[in-house]
Amino acid sequence: MARKWQKSTPIAASIAVAVLCALGAGANVFAAANSDQSNVGSKPPPVQFPAKFGALSFPEKFPAGTSLSITQWSHFVPSYDKWFDAYARQWGVENNVKVTVQHISYADLNSTLAAAIAAHNGPTLMQMNATPAAFIQGLQPLNDINEAAKTVYGTGVEPCTHQTYLPVKQEWYGYCEGWVVDPGDYRISLWKAAGYPQGPTTYDDLLKGGQAIYQKTGIPVGVGMSPEIDSEFYARSLIWSFGGQVQDACGNVMLNSPQVIDAVKYQAKLFHAAETPEVFSWNAASNNQAFVSGRASYIQNSISFYRTAQDSNAKVASDTGFRPGLKGPTGAVHQTAHVWFIYVLPNYVTDKNQIAAAKKFLLDLTANYASDTYYSKLYDFPAYPPTVPELAQKGGWIDHDPWGSNPPDKLSVLRGALDWTAWLGYPGYADPATSEVYNTFLLSTMMAQAARGEKTPEQAVKDTAAQVQQIAEKWKRLGYVGCGQHAASKD
Repeated sequence: MARKWQKSTPIAASIAVAVLCALGAGANVFAAANSDQSNVGSKPPPVQFPAKFGALSFPEKFPAGTSLSITQWSHFVPSYDKWFDAYARQWGVENNVKVTVQHISYADLNSTLAAAIAAHNGPTLMQMNATPAAFIQGLQPLNDINEAAKTVYGTGVEPCTHQTYLPVKQEWYGYCEGWVVDPGDYRISLWKAAGYPQGPTTYDDLLKGGQAIYQKTGIPVGVGMSPEIDSEFYARSLIWSFGGQVQDACGNVMLNSPQVIDAVKYQAKLFHAAETPEVFSWNAASNNQAFVSGRASYIQNSISFYRTAQDSNAKVASDTGFRPGLKGPTGAVHQTAHVWFIYVLPNYVTDKNQIAAAKKFLLDLTANYASDTYYSKLYDFPAYPPTVPELAQKGGWIDHDPWGSNPPDKLSVLRGALDWTAWLGYPGYADPATSEVYNTFLLSTMMAQAARGEKTPEQAVKDTAAQVQQIAEKWKRLGYVGCGQHAASKD
């Protein structure tokens, strides 16, 4: 799903220079970068780089010698990186900034940021794919650009704002410009034959229908219990939808509860009825690969696997259906977002022009998020919906997927995703303890321990709750866990 470390290359490469010379310094390089997609649907508007965002203003051109280095994860829709590098090229030319971009594997993000902070040297901006709260002590506050974006575009969506703001410190430690929907994905033909023509609606459906499909066809359900991000997202979705919590809105640990124990019992039952042991050793690409190759009846994942299937297995793509998050025993649906696009500015960046350029880059990217969403093939959803009206408007990209879905509205479930999407730290804000618990894969490990019979569900939950409590107490002593301004969230 993600590529390994790649050597950093200057964006102003020779091929880019040739393109810019041919088209003119102010030309839109997206046409050159995506000429093979020129016949695909309605396009986003031309890019623009405003000089003012609310109370923040920037120079039209930065002083000579200004540079900006960006490290971010290799996108799960690979063609997006081609677009982003072209965008960064254009932005650098227009703003008189030397821009370099480095793409790394999502699995290397935490170690790369930690090493840069420890060495006091590294990229100007780094993009994380989940809350970077655990690194807050090494990050610069970004209150100014978050407030500027709010002034221009309104309040951001909760999956983003609750991953980058710490109420107890009243600090924005990151800037989230986008997020990714994580629907349920099912093989239409298999579930129709099992008596579920619209796919599973509840976790009970997933168990009963998944077992029937597995017994008849040998094709299992594909939800992981491995130390990787998709398994963590599934575990949280299951816990929340069963009425459980990892923490409350003030960061108090709530994991050891009857509701969480019931969720763990359910997962053990699902494994024995409809899964195979391979789910204990999956990586973040495994469920994608299983589904695209026809070896899974259901997965919980973003649409990246579907975009892969459109190119590599049209039969599976046609046979793919999408569902909102599954309902728990009381009808609750709380399915986590898949990943987030969160930029951080480390403390070691001290050059004023470089800092200003970084902030303008982020606000300009927000202003041009229609292009970002489009060239991610609708994988990237905006933190500020007004920036991409084409996405959800009647007759827009969700109704008529410009990237060739059949039927054109196959992705219509994405339209209402905010109604059932949760986030790390739900129902409150992510704090450093939330971040550390996520980064250490405690919840997927808890599920696996019970499913393999290594511990009873009760013991697995009790032991994991103690680990989470220890992490929370450490950060609480440092003043980073607790209630504060804006701590309350929706139920």
